[in-house]
Amino acid sequence: MAARPLVARQPNQRLQTLIQEAGFSNAGLARHVNLCGAEQGLDLRYDKTSVARWLRGQQPRGRTPAVVCEAFSRQLGRTVSLDEIGMAAGGNLASGVGLHFAPTVLGAVEQACELWRSDVGRRDFMSGTPVAASALVEPSRDWLITPPDARVARSAGPRVGMSDVAALRATTDSLAELDHRFGGGHVRPLVVHYLNSVVSGLLAGSCTEAVGRALFGAAARLTELAGYTAVDTGQSGLAQRYYIQALRMAQAAGDRAYGGYVLAAGMSQLAASLGNPREVAQLARAAQEGARGHATPRVEALFHAAEARGHALTGDAAECARLCGEAADAMDRAEAEGEPGGDPEWIAHFDRAYLAGELAHCHSDLRQPDETVAQVRTALAGHPEHLVRRRSIGLFLLASAHVRRRELEHACEAGAEAVNLLDSLRSGRSSQYAANLRRQLAPFVKVPVVGDFAARLERSAAGTGVA
Repeated sequence: MAARPLVARQPNQRLQTLIQEAGFSNAGLARHVNLCGAEQGLDLRYDKTSVARWLRGQQPRGRTPAVVCEAFSRQLGRTVSLDEIGMAAGGNLASGVGLHFAPTVLGAVEQACELWRSDVGRRDFMSGTPVAASALVEPSRDWLITPPDARVARSAGPRVGMSDVAALRATTDSLAELDHRFGGGHVRPLVVHYLNSVVSGLLAGSCTEAVGRALFGAAARLTELAGYTAVDTGQSGLAQRYYIQALRMAQAAGDRAYGGYVLAAGMSQLAASLGNPREVAQLARAAQEGARGHATPRVEALFHAAEARGHALTGDAAECARLCGEAADAMDRAEAEGEPGGDPEWIAHFDRAYLAGELAHCHSDLRQPDETVAQVRTALAGHPEHLVRRRSIGLFLLASAHVRRRELEHACEAGAEAVNLLDSLRSGRSSQYAANLRRQLAPFVKVPVVGDFAARLERSAAGTGVA
């Protein structure tokens, strides 16, 4: 078969090392690759001479490198990446890793594991990489039009059962709670290392169809959390890649509602932070369309709130108000249904207080301080104490609204309460809100109460890294 050369035709030492680790002969590797390819509908006819050419530096075309990874993964009982077999096809691995919505389940696992491995092993691999809002919209389109994965069960590798899935879910819950309490700066390394060291191994194991769907669903949740912690540590380019892979895993899980959640709660909010209001609304609409018939009223409330934020950022107050009303109505239906409503566990946190916090952002974007104050107060009254980051952001929003109403003393009181919470947080998001408040108060710094608070905010910035 035709092959393309690697740069400078260097011998592929990585492939040689893996062949020795797996105990393959050249002919044995070729045979396993052909068998794995046949399972995917590929008519591959490699032999020991083909493998010898790969070892000399040639690289097979098309999907074959991914099939080679699969053959090694089955033999070794762990996920083997393109980079590990020396077939990453280019020197700049970071440029495209994690940005694609893979067409196959095998490709989805490969993309995700490559992202995790790169994030753990090459800490500067995202440096200088630009963030493109279009890189969020294109996967949402693929998610909308791609048919469900017909099969996710695997027959090779260590056995994976529902107890493994339960352990992954419990770990995700614990890490999410730590993230709320202490911020992404504390939690992100733990999330990424667990994905790379544990979840990648589970995805390489053998499992039934039911376990496979559940496993992909659990992996999607933790991958989405990794995306959020990347946002919270100021790494937007990395966050979009985690969100794209979480979306693909939700597809493999057969969970359309969670796919919509990734779009509306993850990608849409990322687009908002990047200053792309059109994409904010587009992604929220895609979530609604793709999850139609699968979303409970509570999930619909989140979708409507996310779309409302996009219209608020464009200054369309009328459309924003309509969608805020839709979100409130959906939450009313969710609360009326109660437990029998059948909400999935991943949306349980989105209660009336969370919705109020999202609507407060809409009113703040529209410079409507009275409505912002009302919604923030509802949110703060309902947020438990352990939601430290959420409470700090709400207090900064409240302070900002008081500044717009020229209630400087109230603004400084709310701001001081928020600053107290920063001491325990490593959160880039909270720090950004603090910096915005500092800029907003700058014209009033000669007012004594403002001057005193501004000095305190500067001291906090020096100690916590507030920008």
